Amino acid sequence: MKFDTLVLGGGIVGVCVAVHLQQRGHAVALVDRKAPGNETSFGNAGLIQREGVYPYALPRDFATLMRYARNRSPDVRYHARAMPKVLPFLYRYWYHSRADRHAAIARSYSTLIEHCVDEHRALVEASGAQALLRTGGWLKVFRSARKHEAELRVAEQWRSEYGVAFQSLDVGQLRRDEPSLGHALIGALRYTDADSVSDPNALVAAYARYFETLGGRIFIGDAATLTPKWGVNTEAGRIDAHSAVIALGPWSDLVTTRMGYRLPLAVKRGYHMHYAAQEGARLNQPVLDAEVGYMMTPMARGIRLTTGAELAFRDAPATPVQLSEIEPFAREMFPLGKRLEAQPWLGCRPCTPDMMPIIGPANRHRDLWFAFGHAHHGLTLGPITGRLLAEMMVGADPIADPRPFRADRFGD
Repeated sequence: MKFDTLVLGGGIVGVCVAVHLQQRGHAVALVDRKAPGNETSFGNAGLIQREGVYPYALPRDFATLMRYARNRSPDVRYHARAMPKVLPFLYRYWYHSRADRHAAIARSYSTLIEHCVDEHRALVEASGAQALLRTGGWLKVFRSARKHEAELRVAEQWRSEYGVAFQSLDVGQLRRDEPSLGHALIGALRYTDADSVSDPNALVAAYARYFETLGGRIFIGDAATLTPKWGVNTEAGRIDAHSAVIALGPWSDLVTTRMGYRLPLAVKRGYHMHYAAQEGARLNQPVLDAEVGYMMTPMARGIRLTTGAELAFRDAPATPVQLSEIEPFAREMFPLGKRLEAQPWLGCRPCTPDMMPIIGPANRHRDLWFAFGHAHHGLTLGPITGRLLAEMMVGADPIADPRPFRADRFGD
C-alpha cells in the first residue's frame, strides 16, 4: 500500500500531525503498536495549559537541589542506577534553567503555547468531542501565605510579559468554588484561560476517528521497522510513503538513534491512580497542590491523582513510591474514597535539555520529519504541533517560527 506520509506514533502529537496533513490533502497512514491514545497520552492530568509560557525548569537554588538529592521529596524522585546516564542530561537542563536562558526559551515556547487552546477547540469541534472539554481554567492551591505570595509574583510576571490571565482567590472565594477542599488551604490562583479534559484517552480517540472520516488510515505496526524511503511493517502488510514523521514520544530515540541521530532525549516518568469521591464530595476542576507537588483532576473514571516526576530508565520496573507518599496529603486536601484500580498507571514524558520540543525536518534524511520531546505539555501542544509541522511539510506559511524547534539546534 502506498501513501503520501507515514506518521509513526498514535499519541496526541502523532494523531494531530496526521489530522493536519490529511486536512491539507495528504494521504496519511498513522502507525502505532496500539490503538491511538493508549500510551503516554492516556495518563496525563488533562490540562491544556494556556498559561504554560515558561516550560518547567530545573530549580537552581541550593536548598531545593539538596532536597532532591536526598531522594525523599514527594514531587521528584530518582533511581540511583539511572543517574550515571541521566546526570549529563540534567546538567544541560540545569544550564538552560538559568533565569536569562529560561526567559529566552519562553520567548520561543510561548509562540506555541499562545495557540494551544484555540487549536484544541478547533479539533474538539471538528471531531464532536465537546462533551470531553471543560473550560474555565484550573486551580493552584496553597497551604502557606509565603508560597501563595511567591506564586502570585510569578503569575503577575507572566501576565505582564505574555498576557496570561489569572485570578487570585482568598480562602473565602476558594471555599465557594470548591467547598469539598480541606480547610488547611489558605488561597489559590486560577489560570482562567486554560482548558481541561475529562478523559485524555477518549479525546485522542475522538481526534483519531475524525482523521479516519477525512480518509486517513490507522494501522497497528512496528515503528522500529522503518526504512528509507519510507516503509514500515504493519499487521496489514508492508506500507510505503513518500515521507515519514517520527512522533513516538519517549520511544522516538529507538528509531532516531538507529538512523544515526544523537538527540538528547530523556524521560520523566509519572504515575496516576483513580479514586472514588466520598459521598457528597465533588471536585469541579483540576487542582494542583503547589507545596507538595501533585495534581487531582475530575475524570470520567474518577478523581485522577497524578504524581510529579520520577527520573529513571524508561523501561525500568514501576516504583510508585511517590503515589504512596502523596496520597495522605491528597486525602487531607479532598475526601477521596477507595482506589478504583489494582495498580497505578505508569507513563513517560519525553524531555529535551532546553525544555522545547523537536519539531521539523531531520537534517540527514530527506522527507523525514520529527515531532516529539514535548515533556509535560504533550496534550497541550499536540494540535499546534500538528498544524505547524503540516504547514512546514506542505510548504505553507507556518503559524509560528519553526526555527527554535529544529533538531539541528543540538548540532546533530
